Amino acid sequence: MAKIDLQSDKFDGEERIMLGLLNAVHDNESLSQRSLASELSIALGLTNTYLKRCIKKGLIKVRQAPANRFAYYLTPHGFTEKTRLTAEYLTQSLGLFRATRNEAAKIYEQCLNNDWRRIVLVGDGDLAEIFAMSAPEGLKQMAIFCGLNAKLDNLSGIERIQHIDDIANFDAAIICRLHSPLEAHNAVSVFLPKDRIMAPGFLGIDRMRRHAPDIDDEGAT
Repeated sequence: MAKIDLQSDKFDGEERIMLGLLNAVHDNESLSQRSLASELSIALGLTNTYLKRCIKKGLIKVRQAPANRFAYYLTPHGFTEKTRLTAEYLTQSLGLFRATRNEAAKIYEQCLNNDWRRIVLVGDGDLAEIFAMSAPEGLKQMAIFCGLNAKLDNLSGIERIQHIDDIANFDAAIICRLHSPLEAHNAVSVFLPKDRIMAPGFLGIDRMRRHAPDIDDEGAT
């Protein structure tokens, strides 16, 4: 997954540091505090302060590593918070459109290569809109499942499905929820094989499933 540029003036400085820290630990659990400080371009003391804050909040855990070093890793709560901050950042910047268009192109290519031509989008809001607008020629059917609070009135011509079990009638699903994407993935996995459930990489679902199985076992809300 490509790194997200966190230089948007609209994104709060503290949230930028928090997201940068969570991203850095997510990508490399063996980073030292000095390496984290260098990657985040902040002072070592400030890095230590934010690390302690993340540990206190239960976002990051630390364990002893060889040579008297420490390894940092994200907790399930840390994965969830990283996803939330990523979604917030992308929503506040032009990054959402660019990142989603690139991800959509790759996902739709995978669908067509596998002859998955009946696709359902799961979610609402900007992410679902961009995926709907990016749909390629060659699909036999496209629909969207938004739940009970759908607000996508401008997506004319796209079939709405009202019941989640109707997802079983499709070849593949694309998760388009910026918030709680793993819960949506878990709900859809009842009706489709997991290899037919796709999502933009920046949502972090695959990583959460590999490293936080206790979240993956939770029911969807």
